[in-house]
Amino acid sequence: MGDLRGLARSGLLAGLVALSLGAAARAQDSRPQQPAPPPAQEKPPVTPQTWAIHLQATDILQYYPAFHSAFQGPNSFSPRGATGNTVDATLYAGVKPWAGGEVWGNLEMYQGFAPNNTLGAAGYVNGDGAKVGRAHPYARIARLFVRQTFNLGGEADDQDADLNALGARRSKDRLVVTAGKLNVTDVFDTNKYAHDPRQDFLNWSLITAGSFDYAADAWGYTYGAAAEWYRGDWTWRGGVFDLSIVPNSAILTSDFSQFQVVGEAERRFTLAGRPGAVRLAGFVTRGGMGRYDDAARLALATGRPADTALVRRYRSRPGAYANLELEAADGVGVFGRLGWDDGAFESYEYTDIDATAQAGLSLSGARWGRKADTVGAALAVNALSAAGHRYLDAGGLGILVGDGRLPHPGTERILEAFYRVGLAKGIDLSLDNQLIGNPAYNRDRGPVDVISLRLHVER
Repeated sequence: MGDLRGLARSGLLAGLVALSLGAAARAQDSRPQQPAPPPAQEKPPVTPQTWAIHLQATDILQYYPAFHSAFQGPNSFSPRGATGNTVDATLYAGVKPWAGGEVWGNLEMYQGFAPNNTLGAAGYVNGDGAKVGRAHPYARIARLFVRQTFNLGGEADDQDADLNALGARRSKDRLVVTAGKLNVTDVFDTNKYAHDPRQDFLNWSLITAGSFDYAADAWGYTYGAAAEWYRGDWTWRGGVFDLSIVPNSAILTSDFSQFQVVGEAERRFTLAGRPGAVRLAGFVTRGGMGRYDDAARLALATGRPADTALVRRYRSRPGAYANLELEAADGVGVFGRLGWDDGAFESYEYTDIDATAQAGLSLSGARWGRKADTVGAALAVNALSAAGHRYLDAGGLGILVGDGRLPHPGTERILEAFYRVGLAKGIDLSLDNQLIGNPAYNRDRGPVDVISLRLHVER
């Protein structure tokens, strides 16, 4: 952990982590003094909706100071320090056209650039900013999908109104089919405590399993279909999704000739009366991708930097992840993920991570009299395969990383903490700090200390 010694220089991060741990300790210490909770009352039925419109806007300002760098390359964080600002806004519109059906469309606006235009670390620091930054605002249809719910019996498990979800009556046993344009992580690898960069963690390797190389264009969306079968405390999910025409492209294939298949099993449980869930998943990506060692050998023969685009063939790349969430105490949630994919090949869509592990906690401000506040702290450790190290050392560039060479590779280690303040209903302000050790797996650079201020409005 020597590469994280910069923690001592990050007073903000140390303060946020100390606040998180202190609040957790106070939660445990104060618990015996709390009066016995009143008997649980049955939740009233949800009032079904026939249509809904929602809005959200998020403004993220980020800065990091100069840091140690022995050298840099085309995809490096600038060692001189940098700022970034991204703004996005979304209009959500949904309607119920028939029994059990929902149709949703999202129009999204983007503007600005994340630091270094979303390059420099595999666990990148802004999960809300698109890979395609522009100085002037522009809009796209982000989602346009149909969801059909077939109730199969059992006790009531109503759906509360939310973004992209109409309030609806439903049973615990049900089949849900979703098809159209969507984000794969709308359905897969969800987690109550670490999943939404507009409200919780910002880092790419904390909002999902960093090695989950899910199908997506440069804005994070794709076409496809998924089915979810809810049966008691189990859910089985499966989906097929369209890949980009080439890795990390803004254009999706028009005929699903390159695609991804994802399967997930979820088991909900209670531990000491506290709710939790565990998810296990596997995925296979089928498309034109390059083998790292083939590109490195070609570079050695030609004397040019390694480039996987020169050795791409139609191949399969498997992967898997595990995902855990648990309410550990009143207002205290813990979570973790493990992930792996085949590191012989280049990453296709998301980021350059072949194995990952993360763990963290989330605390509700209700513990200290601020019900609308949240504190979170988490650690992620990301790894690239040995073949990936050789490729980067031969001058290769990945989706987000590439320092021109990599003589001393290591694991990328990220510590993030945030405090989100509820200013008013639907308006919150977050202070976030991320410390990245060995950015882009390079022990000759960093650590990078990123401070973020995030304003989020949702109606």
